[in-house]
Amino acid sequence: MSEDKKNILVETEEDTILNISLRPKTLKEFVGQTETIENLKICLRAAKERREPLEHILLSGPPGLGKTSLAHIISHEMGTKITVTSGPAIERAGDLIGILTNLARGDILFIDEIHRLSKAVEEFLYPAMEGFQIDFIIDKGPYARTIRFNLKPFTLVGATTRTGLLSAPLRGRFGILYHLDFYREEDLKKIIKNSAKALGVQIEDRAAEEISKRSRGSPRIANRLLRRVRDYAQVDRQNLITVESVEKALDNLGIDSAGLDEVDRKVLKVILESFGGGPVGIESLAATLNEEPDNIIDTVEPYLLKVGFLKRTPRGRQLTEMAYNYFEINRNS
Repeated sequence: MSEDKKNILVETEEDTILNISLRPKTLKEFVGQTETIENLKICLRAAKERREPLEHILLSGPPGLGKTSLAHIISHEMGTKITVTSGPAIERAGDLIGILTNLARGDILFIDEIHRLSKAVEEFLYPAMEGFQIDFIIDKGPYARTIRFNLKPFTLVGATTRTGLLSAPLRGRFGILYHLDFYREEDLKKIIKNSAKALGVQIEDRAAEEISKRSRGSPRIANRLLRRVRDYAQVDRQNLITVESVEKALDNLGIDSAGLDEVDRKVLKVILESFGGGPVGIESLAATLNEEPDNIIDTVEPYLLKVGFLKRTPRGRQLTEMAYNYFEINRNS
């Protein structure tokens, strides 16, 4: 696979930095997820009128839909500081205590991939979320003693791509739960045009529309494709991104008109050719692809399910009629 095509599949450090610069800063700037945003506005206004911290919030949905952006916006709207970490980064209870004791009243603690917290760390979160206290046991046996840490009221914003992996006790301690879904093409088009303006590039209306169609319903991918198309336009000495330049650039990068990339097609072909169209278990599929099951479940499968190329059955993943049509295969012949 060429280096350019890898850049579409794997976010580079440059992509990460540019994504941060293109993120909306306020709810007014946020495009899409209309129902979630309207409900969040009400919660924010009510909390500010009561002069209380927000209830704990759980944001779920596939990667790249704005969970991190929303956490930063919540912090901005509440006028408080945000501390950002992730489930895998908090390895011990002591790490969590250090973070929690440094939070001021009303501060936001954002934990990405919260479903990956260890059981021991998760259990320390329960009293912190409910009563803003933590009891920490030091030493063992007859010398054991408990130290209580009193915390300032804070808001935990958790983000997860796998709600089903959250334990019931943790999920039950969130007062506000929002699920972010894939974006509509018209919303992605607005995001692309806003991002093009921020990047200082001109783009045709039809060009923005074409990128939105191939963006897998994700603003993160839409912005990444826009930057790659900008690179192609710059090399071709074009001052305006046209629909022709978009088609040429994305075709070269292996992003087809359905928004599928090489990894998507590889997954579908393996199910088709190695497993007769399925059903196939995720472990067997991952082993054949030499991929981690979580990578397939989190980054590839959601979009294939959304566009109707894949379905889940009790026996595993199976191709749909749409997938056979995509490969121009007539199963009845």
